[in-house]
Amino acid sequence: MIIIGEKINGTIPSVKKAIENKDEEFIRNRAIQQAEDGADYIDVCAGTSPEVELETLKWLMDVVQDVVNKPLSIDSPNPRTIKSVFKYAKKPGIINSVSKEGDKCSVLYPMIKGTDWQIIALTCDNNGIPSDVKTKVNIARDLVEEAQKYDIKPDRIHIDPLVMALSTQNTSLLNFIEAMKSIKSMYPTVKITSGLSNISFGMPLRKYVNQNFLTIATFMGMDSAIMDPCNRGIMTALYAAEALMGNDKYCRKFSNAYRKNKIGPVRDRQKL
Repeated sequence: MIIIGEKINGTIPSVKKAIENKDEEFIRNRAIQQAEDGADYIDVCAGTSPEVELETLKWLMDVVQDVVNKPLSIDSPNPRTIKSVFKYAKKPGIINSVSKEGDKCSVLYPMIKGTDWQIIALTCDNNGIPSDVKTKVNIARDLVEEAQKYDIKPDRIHIDPLVMALSTQNTSLLNFIEAMKSIKSMYPTVKITSGLSNISFGMPLRKYVNQNFLTIATFMGMDSAIMDPCNRGIMTALYAAEALMGNDKYCRKFSNAYRKNKIGPVRDRQKL
């Protein structure tokens, strides 16, 4: 599983406060903690007003890259903001994200042509997020085919079928899995991702819903997730799922993580 650390996002109150105060130490600590706890990429999202987003996103990128060697996931709803800060990334990472909304494809795909950058592709368009699987799969196909015009192969694309909140769509997980299977049948090398916590929105005991979603989706073939690597319960679910699937020889990864207290009872850094 490819872990995209989600904890540097200006929509999180504590991160918003750190951004407003230009608290570099807070951002540095969040980046280090996520890297130490298993993140493969560090997502950076300003989550601010458009007037200061570009400046804020560059600041976050600089702070994070000064303390960790992990590649970034550059996150913004504005493709032109991503294009403006793209040159400040020290190594290829992930663009978060493209969709069929507006001109995102024509802005972002040419930007990563001929590079090793990957990209998250959301199954939504100018009509919003579709609730039916067929439309999501059709959008995914359009996004992959458009990417191929810029020599971007499917294995560089993380398709996000945009799992709906279970509280509003009781078949949300089932639809996600159906979409994932259909997309992978067309493009076997494409990656499937998700914003892990979206499924539990509006529900009590969200962490348990998230953990079970992660376990089932991982077993069914999900390749990456935007998630909190400092959350002990989430990481326990992931390591256990990978061990049960036979992807952790002699359960070494699970055992090593436990001994280092990453998933054991000693500490839980999800609140940091």
